[in-house]
This record gives sequence, structure tokens and C-alpha cells, in this order.
Amino acid sequence: MRVGCGSATIGMFAKQWFNKVDEVVVVDDHITGVLSEHQAGKLLGIPETGIKLQGRRSTPGRYFQVAEPGTAWGGTNIQDPLSILKDFNPKIAWPRLRLLMVSTTGEHYAYFELDEALRPVERSLPASLSESVARIKENCEPALSTVLFMAGAGGSLRAGVTENPVRLTYSVRDALTRVTCGGAPVYVWPGGGITFMVDVTRMPSNAFGYVPTPALVAPIEFTLKMADYAGLGGYVGEVRSLSSILSDEKRRHVVARDDNPWPFSPVKRQEDL
Repeated sequence: MRVGCGSATIGMFAKQWFNKVDEVVVVDDHITGVLSEHQAGKLLGIPETGIKLQGRRSTPGRYFQVAEPGTAWGGTNIQDPLSILKDFNPKIAWPRLRLLMVSTTGEHYAYFELDEALRPVERSLPASLSESVARIKENCEPALSTVLFMAGAGGSLRAGVTENPVRLTYSVRDALTRVTCGGAPVYVWPGGGITFMVDVTRMPSNAFGYVPTPALVAPIEFTLKMADYAGLGGYVGEVRSLSSILSDEKRRHVVARDDNPWPFSPVKRQEDL
């Protein structure tokens, strides 16, 4: 996941580039940003540089379609960043103009200075700019695909918990009962019944089953105090201790993820977040 589009990157890092470079182009497949034209550059008083880009200009400092999508600079197909530049305006640009070109992930970067003919000549990246390039890369995170499973606790399931199924629903709504799915925390949707959503990546492996009803079956757990369970009409006479269940050799024991909160863990108050 990139730090942002080229325009957003300009907005975030403009102050860090101020007085260290004359122009910055943040190459991006979506929106390529240009510092001197961008509002962030204008507010800092950065003068025009006479730079010209390929692509379609949107609002000041933002360019679309500077290149085709790809796996190179900024998610484009370009290997040479100078290929998206046109000739600098000789009435505005000046020799030794300092130009930084960087991608939105910080994986690609190059530093140039204009020669007497206003042509970019690549130079070593100054130490004063290396920190900002590293920070762009630091602010990018691994992109993960997350599968969210959504299901509901049916009437027969709730009847297996209490003689009066709706009381279990009320208990969940009143936060007396904690709902988990294979030990993973869930989001309980508003409305009637017990409809929840869970991040599958936080559940144990092989947690799902299937029955010919047809139906996909997922684990669900309800955790509450013994007194509350008796109060909602639970089958108190069928309650077993946890130790008696764990000692059953016929059961398949699944290890929960360490980063999942145990259902008895106290819920953080809003003011503690």
C-alpha cells in the first residue's frame, strides 16, 4: 500500500522538501504530483520551474495518464522517469535547477540538475533528500487481502443455548454475552437476531464445515458469566467445566491465535482508546 497518490505525497512532504530542492515530481499511475504547481508548493512560495509533463493535466499540480499501468515507477510501465517529461520552458527554467523524481512507494527515485541547455543530468541523491525518500518508503504498508465472513446465529442454534432463544439475543445486545467465531473477535451487526462478521484470517485453519442442507458452517462461541447464563434460562444442568472438556482425548484441539483477545478480557472503554 503506497503512502498516497502523487498529489497526496506532495501535500504530506512539501515542507520536508522546502529549500532543499527546486522541483519534485511524484510519479504515480493514478495521479502524478508536481510540487511547484501544487497548492502545497504555492503556500510555501515555491516559484514556477517551467516543467512540463506528459499526460492529462487535472487541477494544478495533478496529472493523469502520464504512462500506462505497470510494475515499474509508481505502478506505471516506465523505467526512465525522464520519459514523462517534456522540454522545460526556457523562459522560466534555469541552469542547475534541482529536480527530485520519486515514486509513491519510495522504491524508485532519481535526482537531476539542469545543465546549461536545460537538460536534466542525473546526480547522486543529496543526503538532505534521502531522509524524505526513506520516509515515503517507511509509510508504505504491505497490502493484504482480507476475507470477511458474515453469518447469523439461527433459531435452532440459539435454542441449543437457552430454552428461550430470544433471551440470548438480548444478552448479546446488552453486552452480557461475548460472541466469538473460532476464538476470533466479531462485529455484531445492528438489528434483530445475532448477525456477525469476522475476519477469516484470525480464525483457526480448517475452521469451516459444510452440511448438505446446503449450508456453510462456522464455529461460534458465547461467553458469559454463570449467573447471567442461568438468568437467561440456560441449561445449567448440562454445564461442564473447561478442564473436563480439555481432557477428552476424542476432541480435536485447535490452538487459538495469540493476538486474539480471550473472551474474558475486559472491554476497553472509549476514553482508554
